[in-house]
Amino acid sequence: MPRRSIGIIMNGVTGRMGYRQHLVRSILAIREQGGLELPDGTVVWPEPVLVGRSEDKLRALAERHGLERWTTDLDAALADPAHEIYFDAQLTQVREKSLRAAIAAGKHIYTEKPTAESLAGALELAALARDAGVKNGVVQDKLFLPGLLKLKRLVEGGFFGRILSIRGEFGYWVFEGDWQQAQRPSWNYRAEEGGGIVLDMFPHWQYVLEQTFAPIRSVYAHTATHIPERRDEQGRTYRATADDAAYAVFELEGGAVAQFNSSWTVRVNRDELVEFQVDGTEGSAVAGLRDCRIQHRAATPKPVWNPDLPVTEPFRDQWQQVPDNAEFDNGFKAQWEQFLAHVVADAPFRYDLLAGAKGVQLAALALQSARGGCRVQVPELAL
Repeated sequence: MPRRSIGIIMNGVTGRMGYRQHLVRSILAIREQGGLELPDGTVVWPEPVLVGRSEDKLRALAERHGLERWTTDLDAALADPAHEIYFDAQLTQVREKSLRAAIAAGKHIYTEKPTAESLAGALELAALARDAGVKNGVVQDKLFLPGLLKLKRLVEGGFFGRILSIRGEFGYWVFEGDWQQAQRPSWNYRAEEGGGIVLDMFPHWQYVLEQTFAPIRSVYAHTATHIPERRDEQGRTYRATADDAAYAVFELEGGAVAQFNSSWTVRVNRDELVEFQVDGTEGSAVAGLRDCRIQHRAATPKPVWNPDLPVTEPFRDQWQQVPDNAEFDNGFKAQWEQFLAHVVADAPFRYDLLAGAKGVQLAALALQSARGGCRVQVPELAL
């Protein structure tokens, strides 16, 4: 079979997400399976070039995984014509500048989100990529999770009837850094460094709602900084200036209402760290990262409210598990394979920089809503 090597500049792989999900579980996993085989028999072989600020960290990563190409010189990597794709998993604050440089160098773009700190910046990136004629994509990993794929299957099969509401619960307790080390970086809690749960998570909620149910037409949000003081990686106390929790109501096209709670200050009493409950006229479902449970209209029990007696109904046992009916790959890897096929063989790919800009737009409008205490319309975006 013919083999097609493709150089991929991977900027930000020393970070948790860039390393674990994108390098190890996506690009290296594709290499371990022998490459990506396209329908015409061509095998796409990714050649990662590790880019970052620390020589020591990059060298250690390369040696650990038997890789030869790494550099702290992004400009030199962009100047090499063998490198066709630029991938960005850096801090949000520095992403836009690097993406602009990569587009100017004629590289195809694949990037984490948010793509920029402002909607104007996100839209300009999309326009620049369009005008440069480079293929571009934004990570929308939640769509490829088994639980969300099962939920999408139910929607497309008409299981819910008319969808009435979606409730999303996401979050966990992020330690303050005093008596236990925080499991998220300190910049997440500094607004001046691009932190905040709205900017971090609302781009996810945008594509989950639009791609699974319907476009968002309005948002009402309330944000909070519940923990005003934390300790950083060096143990120094700092003031948290970014939101660590957000409570939002989204109105979808067609009338369904979505309520999402997002928090880094909540202790988990759920089966998974994120769960979505969908209620419709014909049935309901609760989906997490992997599992999805359903209750059809015909099998819905008839609870009776009586606060004077203990609960005897096993509510959770009254739901049915949705079967896998397929083998689910790592979501990040699945989307990487789609993007590589898009670049090499012009396969369809809908998750472009304009789609990424919609996530930035929703985050910006949610913050506007929180500042003004009002419901804000979400206009359609176009270049």
